[in-house]
Amino acid sequence: MKLKTLLTACAMALLPTLALAQDAAAETMDKGDVAWMMTATVLVLFMIVPGLALFYGGLVRSKNMLSVLMQCTLITAMVMVIWVVYGYSFAFGGGTGAFWGGMGKLFLAGVTPDSMAATFTDGVVIPEYLFIAFQMTFAAITPALIVGAFAERIKFSALLLFVLFWVTLVYFPIAHMVWDANGLIFQMGAIDFAGGTVVHINAGIAALCGSILIGKRVGLGRDNMAPHSMTLTMVGAAMLWVGWFGFNAGSNLEANGGATLAMINTFTATAGAILAWCAIEGMTRGKASMLGAASGMVAGLVAVTPACGTIGPVGAIVLGAIASACCYFFVAVVKNKAGYDDSLDVFGVHGIGGIIGAIGTGIFTAPGLGGTGGEDYSLTGQTFIQIEAVVITIVWCGIASLILYKLVDLIVGLRVTEEEERIGLDLSSHGETAYHS
Repeated sequence: MKLKTLLTACAMALLPTLALAQDAAAETMDKGDVAWMMTATVLVLFMIVPGLALFYGGLVRSKNMLSVLMQCTLITAMVMVIWVVYGYSFAFGGGTGAFWGGMGKLFLAGVTPDSMAATFTDGVVIPEYLFIAFQMTFAAITPALIVGAFAERIKFSALLLFVLFWVTLVYFPIAHMVWDANGLIFQMGAIDFAGGTVVHINAGIAALCGSILIGKRVGLGRDNMAPHSMTLTMVGAAMLWVGWFGFNAGSNLEANGGATLAMINTFTATAGAILAWCAIEGMTRGKASMLGAASGMVAGLVAVTPACGTIGPVGAIVLGAIASACCYFFVAVVKNKAGYDDSLDVFGVHGIGGIIGAIGTGIFTAPGLGGTGGEDYSLTGQTFIQIEAVVITIVWCGIASLILYKLVDLIVGLRVTEEEERIGLDLSSHGETAYHS
């Protein structure tokens, strides 16, 4: 009897502890997840500076090298500040709207080191500051991608003003629509694991609009406009590939099997795309180029971005190869016939690669093709949803971008003078040069 009484007393004493344990189990933060997501966030920053900056910098003429580095650096810094002030709130502020997240987290109101953000597994969380920082790097790289379309001829002030308007009216709403649980495209059931619509289609469409409105470079088709350093371009492309593991595997938000699936797909899709681009070049030009290999690399990375968490490694190879072939066609054929000057092929690679990847996600997620879709997965139905998401992104971004370019042109003018363009933007816009003879 005494033993029974003692056990009862012990059980009663443990009840508060058990209750706390149950509460903790309901919301669990794993230090491994946190460490991985901190690493992934830094990897995405590594994609922008120095990765993207060097990739673009090597592709332009030497007199414009520093201007591209400066554009990527300043865009990154400016968008980070905007993100903290109102961008995070507009995209993920907790509002129930289909197009924006509201103003509840302006200046990160209410966010503390103890605030948590949910992952894809019920009850598993990461610090909200970490989620904010991770998404901040996505917001920073997207407008930086656009600069390649009108490199060597845009006013520095015009670019920064355009980016300020563009992230506010295009990037933040699309990010909310695609990734917030209340967003329009999320509610449709579209799959965009790491940013095919949000990042690449968005940037590609804005790039196409900008290249057309700003016009062709002075001397295009007459002057030598070959990349001044394919070495730097390759270095930058390699940094992009390494950083992209943070981009794709990090979008899983946890260090588990889902992250490893995204990781291996980032390997295989890119490899398939490089091989496809070089094979096409070999057949059509007789020689495979380093520029082609780097372009195929980026095309494969872009295409697998929306699909990396839901397709299989073999499907990723096929998707990368298909996207690479389509991007090659737009870069080598369509651009020349259409007559627009997308300097560094942002639309041809990011726009087209993003579209192929987003639609291909619906196809290759099918379990019969090695994807993770369940038994009731509808290939036709999901692919149609993916197409709808692509169309919404293109229309929203295209209309808004055209209006914003026109507005910026009225305020400060989009383009430098012909004399400044001939001198080069390094000297005319920044008063310095990348190289001294």
